Amino acid sequence: MKDLSEYTEATSEYELLSFLYDKVISREITVFSQLMVFAGPIIRSQRTHPVIMQVFGLIKQLNWGFFSDITLSTHKKLWRELVIPDKVFPEAGDLKPTLQISDLYIVMLDIHGYTQFCMDSRKNLSMMHTLDHAMETEVSQISAQCQAVSRRERGDEMVVIAPSATDAITVTLSILDFFGKTNIVNDPKISTRRTGDALILPTFKITAGITGGNTTSPLILTEQGSLAGFLLNSGARLQTRANELSPKESRIMVARQVYMNYIKENQTEKSTIFKNNAVYFFDTGIIEFKGVQIPTCEAVFKPEERYKEKFSEELVRLFGSIKENLWEQRIFQDMMNLLAKAAGAMPPFNLILSKPVNGEREINNDSFIRLCRAALKAYMHDEDYPLAVGFLHDFIDIISLIPQFDRIILDYLHGATDKYDLLLQSYQETIDKQIEDKAAQIFSGNYLKAWSAAKNGAAIYEKLKAIGRKSSEITKKKVLWYNLIKANQENMGFVLHSGKK
Repeated sequence: MKDLSEYTEATSEYELLSFLYDKVISREITVFSQLMVFAGPIIRSQRTHPVIMQVFGLIKQLNWGFFSDITLSTHKKLWRELVIPDKVFPEAGDLKPTLQISDLYIVMLDIHGYTQFCMDSRKNLSMMHTLDHAMETEVSQISAQCQAVSRRERGDEMVVIAPSATDAITVTLSILDFFGKTNIVNDPKISTRRTGDALILPTFKITAGITGGNTTSPLILTEQGSLAGFLLNSGARLQTRANELSPKESRIMVARQVYMNYIKENQTEKSTIFKNNAVYFFDTGIIEFKGVQIPTCEAVFKPEERYKEKFSEELVRLFGSIKENLWEQRIFQDMMNLLAKAAGAMPPFNLILSKPVNGEREINNDSFIRLCRAALKAYMHDEDYPLAVGFLHDFIDIISLIPQFDRIILDYLHGATDKYDLLLQSYQETIDKQIEDKAAQIFSGNYLKAWSAAKNGAAIYEKLKAIGRKSSEITKKKVLWYNLIKANQENMGFVLHSGKK
């Protein structure tokens, strides 16, 4: 056949298929609606319909990009969102033209240890081929069972698109089950058990970021089926944040909108993971990147980490205090309450410090809580702000030595400490001026002589200033501290930042 007009009832299906294939391969036909117009004169013949569907498969493979593998039978939900179905061939149609789709969810995943695995397997290429097959084929099969579609990107990265928040969370946990040899999802309809060659692969940890379901930050779908838009970047940023918090363990970070939609979806029809209480959402506050703030949650799926529920209220209270810039008392108080509650809720820990902190050298859950109380007393009762800020630095050093202490708390502790440090220098300079003016009232006898003699000796001078700062002769410490907070209000606000500004 050189022209469609040559088609007759005697023309073989193979000849017609070859003719139409040439039109698609030469890109004279790129969408199904074009095919329907072009082949209109012959479509009335029922024997052409199987050929038309085969040609549709080629159009899909060549032009649908990320979504080339979806079908109405395997991905009903995604099909409804992405495809304009044909009236004559309901199982065929055109990918929607470039538009904004809010009812889609994107998952960005990263495999920990991929680079090391490649290094270890450089003399055993079959192992690398096995992992490649697992990422390309088996993960795609798992995704399809969850009504999602996946694609491998840049070595150890994977992108998954799901039609609902529940599907997005389910597919993420299912992929984590496959690579981690766990059974979190525990759904007989989703096969995550390794079979065949995949059995010899080691366990891998996965970090993931999930976002979507928000009309203000939709996913952009191009005519070629590629993905674009802010949603793609925000998913990658959430995954990077998960990596920052857990560089060696599995972790899932989600936009709060995903969590809210997950709860809403499961009010009408409860999913397996919802019924099994497989995941708990832990509020992790706001992160910022490229000037955009994203409220986030952590999807906690490990039973041994469910203790985070016990201090979630304290963490949320701290978020509120930071948002309202309550630096005078609330932020410090909320931080100490959070640290104490977290230490009391988490698994036992024990470490020996090289240098004691407030007389405590052995740090365990109980002694850590005592340090929190001492720091709170220094700030709230004694008005010893240098000592209180010093405690913050001590807590940073101590928590850094406790692997199981949640990293999100450490990040907020770093942020609060940096802001209080901004005040401390000005505060101490003002206090020191009062010491100079009131040295005769503060010191008596030999102390006054020592004060005069020590001005040229920095070490003794600093010790005496520390004594002077605690003196009752120094008035209005709280007023001075609070005034400095007000004067620096513009510099005191902060949110956790991730990536490029």
